[in-house]
Amino acid sequence: MTNDALPLAPTPSRGRALAVRHAVVAGAAVVLTVGFVLSRPEWSMEHRVWRALGDAGLLLLFASLAIGPALTVWPRLARLRAWRREVGIWFGLLALLHTTVILQGWLRWDMVRLLGYEYVPQLGRLARLEPGLGLANLLGLAATALTLVLLATSSDRAIRRLGSSAWKFVQLASYPVFYLSALHTAYFVFMHFSASFHRPVPTDANWFRLPFLALAALLIALQVTAFVKTTRRSARTAHAATPR
Repeated sequence: MTNDALPLAPTPSRGRALAVRHAVVAGAAVVLTVGFVLSRPEWSMEHRVWRALGDAGLLLLFASLAIGPALTVWPRLARLRAWRREVGIWFGLLALLHTTVILQGWLRWDMVRLLGYEYVPQLGRLARLEPGLGLANLLGLAATALTLVLLATSSDRAIRRLGSSAWKFVQLASYPVFYLSALHTAYFVFMHFSASFHRPVPTDANWFRLPFLALAALLIALQVTAFVKTTRRSARTAHAATPR
């Protein structure tokens, strides 16, 4: 959802390039989503769809956030900069679909169920049957709210209205979105079924566990490497500018 460059004047060629990037990223989003759906035949279709939308969106979020530090570490990848905004936008769209499908299909817009509570006839009252589910869902909703802000400002018009400095400050929300999304995903990937005493654990382990950890670790390592490289470059520049 971020783009480091200031907006350029619209031209027919730039418009065509923008359309091509959106088409390519949209196609990738569809392929990823369908691939995730087909990779989990043991689950119900509803479960497969909402998990596929979330996992595909998470991959696009990783890609969007990786482009910035990757350019710092490997400047020759400069052409990737032009794709950063479109990848972020399609992450946002998948994240909104993921949230809507869950609220409509699983939770039925019931905020009590969202917090992990359900009515238990044997007890005659509401009981918390899903330890951790409420917090995980609140983390997801917080990430979705920030994603809406990022989507609303992912345009050249937003840059012109807000100004470059204010726009860049708003776009820093992409990093909290990553950490909130990662924590939200980690709960469902590693804890949800094992913590649910009233339902059986699926017969298959979620294959996305190790790739999720690897991608999260890779992104953090890339960000740290870019930070260290930038800090060293600034130190060398300051040292060279120091009067001798």
